[in-house]
Amino acid sequence: MSDIINLLPESVANQIAAGEVVQRPASVVKELLENSLDAGSTTIKLMIKEAGKLLIQVSDDGKGMSERDARMCFERHATSKIAKAEDLYNIKSMGFRGEALASIASVATVELRTKQKDDIAGTLVIIEGGEMKVHEPCSCNNGTLITVKNLFFNIPVRKNFLKSNQVEYKQIVDEFFHVVIPNPHIRFIMSSEKTEIFHLIKSSLKSRIVSLFGKRLENQLISVQEETPLLKIHGFCGKPEAAKKSRGEQFFFVNNRFIRSSFFNHAVFSAYESMIPADNFPFYVLFLEIPYNKVDINVHPTKTEVKFQDEKDLYHIIKASVKKSLGQVHLAPKLDFEHESFLNNLKKIESNKISEDLKLKVSVGSENLHLKQDKISSSPKNSVGKNEWKQLYEILEKHTKTETQPEEKQLSFPETDIEIPENKFIQLHHKYIFTTIHSGFLVVHQQHAHQRIIYEEMLNAVNKDANPTQKQIFPESIEFSENEFSVFLEIKEKMEFLGFSFDTIGKRCISVNGVPAGFKIVNAKEYLDSVIDEYLNSFTTQDKDINENLAKAIAIKTSIKSGDSLTKEEMSMLIDKLFACENPYYSPKGKPVFMKVDKAELDKKFD
Repeated sequence: MSDIINLLPESVANQIAAGEVVQRPASVVKELLENSLDAGSTTIKLMIKEAGKLLIQVSDDGKGMSERDARMCFERHATSKIAKAEDLYNIKSMGFRGEALASIASVATVELRTKQKDDIAGTLVIIEGGEMKVHEPCSCNNGTLITVKNLFFNIPVRKNFLKSNQVEYKQIVDEFFHVVIPNPHIRFIMSSEKTEIFHLIKSSLKSRIVSLFGKRLENQLISVQEETPLLKIHGFCGKPEAAKKSRGEQFFFVNNRFIRSSFFNHAVFSAYESMIPADNFPFYVLFLEIPYNKVDINVHPTKTEVKFQDEKDLYHIIKASVKKSLGQVHLAPKLDFEHESFLNNLKKIESNKISEDLKLKVSVGSENLHLKQDKISSSPKNSVGKNEWKQLYEILEKHTKTETQPEEKQLSFPETDIEIPENKFIQLHHKYIFTTIHSGFLVVHQQHAHQRIIYEEMLNAVNKDANPTQKQIFPESIEFSENEFSVFLEIKEKMEFLGFSFDTIGKRCISVNGVPAGFKIVNAKEYLDSVIDEYLNSFTTQDKDINENLAKAIAIKTSIKSGDSLTKEEMSMLIDKLFACENPYYSPKGKPVFMKVDKAELDKKFD
């Protein structure tokens, strides 16, 4: 029988490796920026076109490469960072695998120009689809200039799976942030379509954060500083008012390398417990300095997933440190075990006893660490074609297949001295609307009901004629972060169609000149921030309809709230509009709008 197992050609092996290392343009940006950091650069420039699909170019003033190294760097597993297996547990550089450039060159056209300080001439290398085309001397500046063109040109299937330019651009900005935040001592410049997006000069960490996320954070940052035998932690966390409804402004860096850790995120969220709403996320940029032999970064090719030897102990230290910092500015009460005493004692404990003593000092013990998940239920497509009350009752009785049996303690009745008005509406606890019907009664959740009404109105409006605009007497200016601004540009045209009026008055800065007629917006900045957060939160998939998500975001932000007092006329109008909706049963987020209780159920309770 003939042999059937053969070695893969090098080009095929590189393309397989590229599947893990080079998933999208942002992956290329990450690898190239990290290479520039390892080269000891003081200025790094990034330029992209078409969200990196057409062009990614990174230049630096680092130490450059020799003629041999310029060729060897594209060989698979060729690296200057490690020589033996033990080196994997003491890695201080950003890159070390020797896979990135080989993988990138196998799925794109790569042009490299590099020169060392003492060399007379530089070296030019051009590789196309993994095949060396040019390797010759050239004239260039000290450092390295690498250009990646036509990513995935030879793998059309991978190219077709890339998202829209807006989505890919946001991913690139995220990776850019992951590199520039921990390196405020380095000058970074980012350009897109020949327009300069960021020009970050050498600065302090706080100044770098404000430059990236906007001046809104200038007075919202709280310093976090703590040192223990296991961990040295420093950075900033935001005050509770800086929290948002969308993720994206939470950063952990281990030994200056960005990591993703839902476990450590939960530690910070726990420190904010009872200070921010459950569906909000605090801002923080935290740096963890851990002995290199206590952390394993060789877990995944992207190096953002790592393992720790003392993960549970680190969790408690992070939580206590953040809680202590919040308490120092009188934002959080001190815990029973006194953070200062806990952390001070921790510093005196010998390393081999830390794990045992922490269990005694920290009274967190076996608390359940349930991570936050955004769950958005899909709304059943029920429909009510009539809005007359009599016909509505018949439809409700016909379509209600299973009805909840309310417990006695759930039934809420008006006091005997309260008369139900002639129109049969009464507000309960400034949250529910109680109305009698011929077969029993309905309890309507006023906020969910109004959200459904606005959602369908906005969804219908965006597909019809433009809405009228109500001009603002005093236009309000708003400054966005880069990611927020990219989202705003995505929805700007739709919002203007709905009646909003904007002017661009600077880089990532706009002026709100008008709002849709009938909208009451007191703080335009807070309103737009919330709409953008809700818009991002509304996506269950990245390809979902922009109209639907924008309508949902505006409905959630604009609707009346639980606790708002309503007049009889307002309650009547709300109920009429609700049952004129295509789907009055569920809110845009899939929550029930009303509950129907039959008279027969009440009779059972009392008989």
